[in-house]
Amino acid sequence: MTYTTQLAERDQSAVERRDTEQATRRITLTPAVDIYEDSQGVTLWADLPGVTKDKLDVKVHDSSLSIEAEAVVPTPANLRLQHAEVRQPHFARTFTLSPDFDTSKIEASLQDGVLKLTIPRRDEARPRRIEIKTN
Repeated sequence: MTYTTQLAERDQSAVERRDTEQATRRITLTPAVDIYEDSQGVTLWADLPGVTKDKLDVKVHDSSLSIEAEAVVPTPANLRLQHAEVRQPHFARTFTLSPDFDTSKIEASLQDGVLKLTIPRRDEARPRRIEIKTN
């Protein structure tokens, strides 16, 4: 038995047309999140690989919290891109917040492509111990 490998020359104009078509399409990804809740509030961790602070937008309006981001996938200058399934992914996710949370005190930090949001409960919504009086 003989095995042979054939290489075919691609039609470069077809490749360029495909690249142009893909550039006009926008891929939106839903970032994976982990949410932890305790008596003080909620901590949300969102995976946003390749996202920098200037390409990240976190907004809260009424009871809606939205996260939008663009990832930057650098291509080394001395290499030519042969195949890319995701060139500049767009991340988007929206959450509905309970009125128990104080949206004016949300804290956000981004480190190594992971967004951390700390959403505290309103003081009135936090559990508290009731003192019992005796006669």
